[in-house]
Amino acid sequence: MFAYISKPLPALQSEAVMIPVEKRFELLKIIAHPPRHKILEELVDGVKCVSDFGESLDISQPNVSQHLKLLRSHQLVDYFIDGRLKCYFLKEPLIPDLIELLKKAYDDDIPAPACCPVTKKGTYPGERRR
Repeated sequence: MFAYISKPLPALQSEAVMIPVEKRFELLKIIAHPPRHKILEELVDGVKCVSDFGESLDISQPNVSQHLKLLRSHQLVDYFIDGRLKCYFLKEPLIPDLIELLKKAYDDDIPAPACCPVTKKGTYPGERRR
């Protein structure tokens, strides 16, 4: 009744894939941890080996490896082996955009609406329910 395709069609491979909402929330939880955020921030600049992270993170090498393992298990980063070194790089294209957004500085808060009790201006434009 249904035909299953064992491999993706060539035309579909070039299309952008939308990240499911659940994965986006999980992604935010993962990058919210300060050492993992710093790791991802450094990987935006390029490939880094495990020993490169120890200096900037001020945590032990085994702890760095645990964070990298978690990032890899969620397919945010990957690595290649160069001799005795494991060199990590970003895999998820959303990460540089998120890092850039989190670095952005904002001058002011969003202004309160004119009908706000704080500003004491105007009235609520909708129908009041009591």
